[in-house]
Amino acid sequence: MGCFNSKEAKVSVDSQTKNTPSTSEPSVKTAEVRAEEKISSAQDISQGNVEDFYVVGKELGRGAFSVVREGTKKTNNEKVALKYIEKKFVKKKHIEQLRREIDIMKKVNHQNVLALKEIFESDSHLTLVMELVTGGELFYKIVERGSFTEKDARNVVRQVCNGVEYLHSQGIAHRDLKPENLLCSGDGDDMTIKIADFGLSKIFGGGEALETSCGTPDYVAPEVLTGGSYDNAVDMWSIGVITYILLCGFPPFYASSQNLLFEKILTADYDFPEPEWTHVSDAAKNFIRNLIVKDPDQRYTAKQCIEDAWLSGSDQSVNQADLHSHFAEKMKKYNDQRKNANHNN
Repeated sequence: MGCFNSKEAKVSVDSQTKNTPSTSEPSVKTAEVRAEEKISSAQDISQGNVEDFYVVGKELGRGAFSVVREGTKKTNNEKVALKYIEKKFVKKKHIEQLRREIDIMKKVNHQNVLALKEIFESDSHLTLVMELVTGGELFYKIVERGSFTEKDARNVVRQVCNGVEYLHSQGIAHRDLKPENLLCSGDGDDMTIKIADFGLSKIFGGGEALETSCGTPDYVAPEVLTGGSYDNAVDMWSIGVITYILLCGFPPFYASSQNLLFEKILTADYDFPEPEWTHVSDAAKNFIRNLIVKDPDQRYTAKQCIEDAWLSGSDQSVNQADLHSHFAEKMKKYNDQRKNANHNN
């Protein structure tokens, strides 16, 4: 499963505050993109320099090939995120992935999907002007809050399903839904979720099968692991896993090795252990059971999720008390494990 163990730096256009700021410069020295070569299509590029239209502010994050800075539009003071990608560090094999991600971001327009506003390109940099999301990564925000209820989880999942339903209606399979790619702003009932990072996404036609093995092990569907063809149902499996974690603080599948983890995923071997699931509603558990299903044809679609009793029911139908007493502690532990795993890859 090449995508799971790859050590190569991924070129991603929409990560924002999840990058760790650093003062060091990228160590990659291979210049593969010629200065005169354009990465984005000519008709998509805004004329002039980005600094002519935006006041460039503080650094928000830094990746292997890029720096993200806060920007302010001069005409209306709108706050944005400016992603500067150094073209000389982008290898030829990453150009198509970058172009695909830009093409998808240009195509989408939904309140729960991170927006790409415009593109500037010079001989040295590709600069993407994106919607600024100030709350950071969802799972870290939850730990920061210190309390989280089933109602809160439902609000998050409803927005993720709305965003995914929109993507699927546009013929787009995300293929890498995970906590790192769910950004948020606001808090409580006003929290808004933004789906980000389209580096592994692919636009598919009616009935077209996707065949590359991509995704993140904790959230990847069984049909991806078997190496065969699959469709946008892989996103629904990932939503099931994310929902499970949001309600208890740990994943449904865990093992001492990746091979054992894959075995559990392939057999959909999970349960709802006590005491963490004691006070979670049966409706929430049934929602998950309709997503973490081995057979993709039996899995809920995004539309079915939105219509499900758990997401569409009244506030009185879900537990509004804080989730189990160790929820924040378990979620923090899980976040730390994810961070360590990312550093080791």
